[in-house]
Amino acid sequence: MNTRNKKKTIVFFVPSFSSIEATAPLGLLAIATPLLKAGYTVKIIDSTIHRDYKRRILEEVQNALCLGISVVTGPMIQDTVEVSRAVKQWNSDFPIILGGWHPSLLPSQTLQAEYVDLIVRGQGEDSMLELAQRLEDGALLDDVPGIGFKRDGKLQFTPERPLKPLGVMPPKAYQLADFDAYERVCGRRWAMYVSSLACPFNCSYCTNAGVYGRQWNALPVEQVVEETLDLTRRYNLELLWMADDNFLVDIDRALRIAEGLIRAGGTFKWSIQATTNLTARLTVEELKLLRRSGLHQICQGIETASPQVMRLMNKGFQNLGDIYQSTERLLQAGVIPSFNIIFGYPGEGRGERRETINFMMDVCRRFPGAEFWTNIFTPYPGSPIFHRAKDLGIQVPDSLEGWVDYFPRYTVLPWLKGGEHARVQRMRDYLRIAFDRAPIAANDHGWLAKATRHLTSRPARWRLDHDFYALPLELWLNRKVNNILTLPKPSVDAKPLEPATAPSCT
Repeated sequence: MNTRNKKKTIVFFVPSFSSIEATAPLGLLAIATPLLKAGYTVKIIDSTIHRDYKRRILEEVQNALCLGISVVTGPMIQDTVEVSRAVKQWNSDFPIILGGWHPSLLPSQTLQAEYVDLIVRGQGEDSMLELAQRLEDGALLDDVPGIGFKRDGKLQFTPERPLKPLGVMPPKAYQLADFDAYERVCGRRWAMYVSSLACPFNCSYCTNAGVYGRQWNALPVEQVVEETLDLTRRYNLELLWMADDNFLVDIDRALRIAEGLIRAGGTFKWSIQATTNLTARLTVEELKLLRRSGLHQICQGIETASPQVMRLMNKGFQNLGDIYQSTERLLQAGVIPSFNIIFGYPGEGRGERRETINFMMDVCRRFPGAEFWTNIFTPYPGSPIFHRAKDLGIQVPDSLEGWVDYFPRYTVLPWLKGGEHARVQRMRDYLRIAFDRAPIAANDHGWLAKATRHLTSRPARWRLDHDFYALPLELWLNRKVNNILTLPKPSVDAKPLEPATAPSCT
């Protein structure tokens, strides 16, 4: 690897995950700020909005110091491998750096790939800046905490870099984001914003503790209000997704943010995610305050309605009775209650799954306006249950390339396969149409698709009530209509692998 390179340009690549709901890559915007302040030029190429991304990358690296790629476990690794190999074919000595969740959780395996020269673990703002400076000067890398590199064919890892509180981290370089291009793809102007990090709970399927631990930390109220107002006004954004792991850990802080946004005249919508037990603590009056400030939706991870599976998931803090009450309060206040469900968790059988379906159907009938997202369990690196992968019969990939198919592969699990797996997938498909829900993206298929959903929603509900999924004529009809009216997709589109939406209960 040739490190004597005086060029001041750093190229970042964002492999796509989904098509029509993409926005600016928050992690890279964070890493870019210290680099910009130090005089580097940063260029971000996102395959979601740059259809000719490989050609552009090969052009940009000609006069660059290095290529950085932000990697999350799953199909986006395919583009990562493809681009890295192409760059190495051009110049085998050109430095390629991988960062993000996957390299942070599996550093050795990631760095073993022949086309990867360096990795950045955990928070990358300081590490990436120091790494760029060493590469520019041709200096040794041993004194840069939080990285991995190769020397004489051997893997070298420096000590972990201590996590910094969010409040001392630099602001994100949103000026690098092409919001016009993202709007052309997904039909709306929106962005992600992080006001706090980590979650005090330790659900067994969650990877959060593997990167951030469980020490929640947050930005001051005044900073959140000032930055979100400036961000939405500067770039004319209609929506902010607060990408906090658990926004409601400090409820008083959340309410003070709402008060600050109201006083300052904020007009944008915002959504959050939180655990069900914290949402349940909010009164109708507090929820109405949050709604007046622009809060549009609270996304909550129920995951299961089976008490047995809850225990297996380490969700002892969750109470279904509280969820009913908080759903009613949310709708009274005009806030959308959105819930995530995981099917196929180890220990879940048909009986436990039936408990969850019954719960979902009951909530949707009692509370029109609630919505559910469904997933099939995937044991991700960094989650507590991942340590049991071998005992569960899961074959963990032994190379970076092996993770390309991991997500779609493990929608089929050793204990959920064949006819039973097909049955669960069909059940999820019926949950999509059961309550006549329109797609989340602003781009819809039009009146024909809406009419078809409405026509098939009632028989779909009957099927779910009676656990009967043979001869799925309603699914065939919906697919026919959607195939006629197709939304745009990037070259690598993992949308079919993402959480499936059951309709909002309207």
